[in-house]
Amino acid sequence: MAAPGTSSLRTTIAGSLPKPAWLADPGYQLFAPWAVPAERLAEAQRDAIRLVLAEQEAAGLDVVTDGEQARRHYIWDFLDGLSGTDTRRTVKKQTRGDRYATPQDVARIVGALSRPQPIMVDVLRVVRQHTSRPVKVALPGPMTIIDTTADEYYRDDEKTRAMRWAALVNAEARDLAAAGADIIQIDEPCFNVYLDKFEQWGVEALEAAIDGVSCTTAVHICYSYGIPSCSSGCAGIPSGASTG
Repeated sequence: MAAPGTSSLRTTIAGSLPKPAWLADPGYQLFAPWAVPAERLAEAQRDAIRLVLAEQEAAGLDVVTDGEQARRHYIWDFLDGLSGTDTRRTVKKQTRGDRYATPQDVARIVGALSRPQPIMVDVLRVVRQHTSRPVKVALPGPMTIIDTTADEYYRDDEKTRAMRWAALVNAEARDLAAAGADIIQIDEPCFNVYLDKFEQWGVEALEAAIDGVSCTTAVHICYSYGIPSCSSGCAGIPSGASTG
């Protein structure tokens, strides 16, 4: 295996890694509850981050991440750092263009959105303390946030909402870059679902989200989680397939 940084193609993971059973309940759960008491949670998350960093370095990855060990969900933990959101009292919503067989639990927008302080910078600092390799941090993109939330406050058009989210993501991305992130990755699985929205305002919102960010930026477009799709086939997915 080539030494890190010597190959022409740098290697990394998409972002998340499985959490150890002592940190979060094992098994397939998108919002697995924490398995340690609240007063010990931060310490346990730091321990898990150190472990996944060691695993990534042992595997020879050039760019490492926190493995999302301190996040219950890659979107909801960003939302939890904002004012005006509610990730506890959720509602059901059909998401990802009806590719999922059943409505999913989504967070609610219940008030004016604001970002009182940086959300992921403290975790980034933990990562930076335990590795000398380039570090990537993943943030949810505007279109995917819209699809994974229920707007009960603004109720305006999607492009307006997208640009509002883009501004919040951009503020976080700038702070992360200033705190030492080498790469900011914007996760936009919805780019492969809503092609019309992608053309109408998706790229514009993405560009606003990374505007002025001082480090390298990237966009990750995946096929989302392995949730069973429509039983009769939908959105071009064969019956019985899963969106993983």
